Amino acid sequence: MIPYKERFFEDYTVGETAEFGDYLITQEEIVSFASAYDPQAFHTDPDAAKASSFGGLAASGWMTGAVVMRMMCDHFIPAASAMGSPGLDQLRWPRPVRPGDRLRVRVTVLEARRSQSKPDRGVLLLRQEAINQDDKIVMLIEARAMYRCRN
Repeated sequence: MIPYKERFFEDYTVGETAEFGDYLITQEEIVSFASAYDPQAFHTDPDAAKASSFGGLAASGWMTGAVVMRMMCDHFIPAASAMGSPGLDQLRWPRPVRPGDRLRVRVTVLEARRSQSKPDRGVLLLRQEAINQDDKIVMLIEARAMYRCRN
């Protein structure tokens, strides 16, 4: 099997799944990220978060997305063939991410379609799941990604 970081469009198979990463979420990172980008009290103030619907400090969903993107870049997205993404089809945060959670990513190839108008590339539909240490999905994304073809 060709390593993910070395693949081109033709190297992906519909139905294949990859799991990777191990990222520890800290209270400091939650507060720092939220203070800069999502300054809601349940993300920035542990005491105020206790009285919120979360019942405690929770990471911003956007932080979770950034963590997943980092793990995708480190373990899955090939520099030689990745051409970006035309967008997301679905984004869900079914459970909060808490200080001390350890996240990993599971990616499943749902669809692979070679471009008719630009035959040098193909488009993958990928299901990306952020999973915590209890094997619970904390974020789900379905997104399209463009990859160069080998030929």
